[in-house]
Amino acid sequence: MKYKLLAASILATLSTSATSATYQLSELGTLEDAKYSYVTDVSESGHIIGFANGLYNLPIDISYIDFTENIIENSYDNTEAAFDLSDKEITFTLDDIENNDAVLTNSDAHTFMVSFLSSISTNFEYQKLSSLVGIKYNDTQVTEQPLFDVASVDYDGLTRSTINLFNAVSEDGVSVGWGSAPYDKVSFTPDGDDEAETWFTHEFIERGIVISADGSISVELEPEFNEYGGTSRANGIIKTNSGYTVVGNVSTSIPVEMQDDIDDRCDNEDEPTSVCINLLSSSFGVFNKRAVKWELDESLNIISVEELGMALTPDEGETEDDAFTSTALAVNNNGTIVGSSNTRYYKNDDTILTMPVYFKDGAVTDFINQEDDWQAGKSIAINDNDVITGYATKRIEGTLRNKFFYHDIETGNTVFPTDYFSSSSSYGNDINNQGYIVGEGEVGVSDSSRLKEAFIYKIGEDKITNLNDLLPCYDTDGETDYAYSMVEATAINENNEIFGTATKTVEKLDSLGGVVTDINGEIEYESIAVAVKLTPIANGEVENCAPVEAEVYERNSASFPWYTLLLLPLVGLRRIFRF
Repeated sequence: MKYKLLAASILATLSTSATSATYQLSELGTLEDAKYSYVTDVSESGHIIGFANGLYNLPIDISYIDFTENIIENSYDNTEAAFDLSDKEITFTLDDIENNDAVLTNSDAHTFMVSFLSSISTNFEYQKLSSLVGIKYNDTQVTEQPLFDVASVDYDGLTRSTINLFNAVSEDGVSVGWGSAPYDKVSFTPDGDDEAETWFTHEFIERGIVISADGSISVELEPEFNEYGGTSRANGIIKTNSGYTVVGNVSTSIPVEMQDDIDDRCDNEDEPTSVCINLLSSSFGVFNKRAVKWELDESLNIISVEELGMALTPDEGETEDDAFTSTALAVNNNGTIVGSSNTRYYKNDDTILTMPVYFKDGAVTDFINQEDDWQAGKSIAINDNDVITGYATKRIEGTLRNKFFYHDIETGNTVFPTDYFSSSSSYGNDINNQGYIVGEGEVGVSDSSRLKEAFIYKIGEDKITNLNDLLPCYDTDGETDYAYSMVEATAINENNEIFGTATKTVEKLDSLGGVVTDINGEIEYESIAVAVKLTPIANGEVENCAPVEAEVYERNSASFPWYTLLLLPLVGLRRIFRF
């Protein structure tokens, strides 16, 4: 059962009609061929963007695979053993995949191949797959917006080999994000071999992009330093009087020591150079990166590019050995930009941290007090009053935890509000001009069940309010438990409408989109992530679903439906890829 706080206790912390009312939840829709949907940004004029994950019918290219190789035979043997442990009989063979089109008709075979390819993601002799696609929400219609993916030459449709992340949208619907280049299947002969092998390579690891409101125009934000493709990301955008301001980061150079490694290892002899660069980048970070601001005109032509600097100045030795990074994540209508930057640890100049910063008037300001043991974090959003929200990291009860904050640039005051409990990790994702912050925090006390639930917070109040406490207790029949649980609040507009991710239980679908049944033929169920909008209800009342004693018991015992354990990989993707 869903439990709520007593109305009297929750209303004591809520002082406006926006949060003393309950909220009406409505789904924004789901991409037809995807299991999960998320919101990343919303404009005041109603443009909504996000991304989908868990695509059905991912295309599998088997034309180049030798099914007698140990790597795939061993994977099949492990899968067959897992079937046996579940008292199930495996329904396909490797020969079925190779010769009988099993990946097109047998969901178990398709799932096996997707899992196999995912498990060897650092082996570039096999196809690369990605299930992340950019999407736009328009009324009840959800449409895909390809960033860098292209039509495949090996099968129908897009290659489905690229990461595609929409991050921000302007008032008139111009969107920004970043993605990876599509992979090409190429022939490569390693040094000393007589026969060519199939490898998968691409032109760049990540690149920012600006896309017009109707999707017809796209502008790549290629970095000036573009050795090995370089890197760039576009994270924020605002409409200006003359065009648009876009913020993100770009590659600026390669440290000397890393370049020496590249020269030694990436010689295009044992593997293609781009493969070597990918492997080094995922392990060490190849490029120096700097926060950047692009100015574009009304036609999306790039007018200027300005690097925004860092919160430290590397000395000569450091620039040779280490890659340094700063990034811009959001910009407000005053032109103030927020993000993160490498900076020095106050006790030891040789120790480099990544801390929340803001970029204003040519300066980079690191404002979190390290003497309170904060040692990492990011500034994620800023309103037009120059108030920032984000999170910072410190060790609490022996473990690094994130805590959301707000910082007022004018006063220099930083506040870490009370969240769900002392060791709960929490994140501030967005802030509106009225001072409402939305985000999410951990609600499970034990380390094995640190599930997240969304919150809203008003600057000046004592603590956060769980958004699930502002939703109905039951569905419309008055008996069935409410179907949704808010796990992430991503954006809030000036009407105090909240956008984010909720979970609900549905019939389980396999990787081909078919309904899954157990060994007895009974339909199985699963919890999925859906993009939602919360609209405040005027004169609503916070529902009292259970006595206070039940609420306290449930919170302290971290008792949740069994299926919520499946949600761990579903949320937080936005943070991983955007930030």
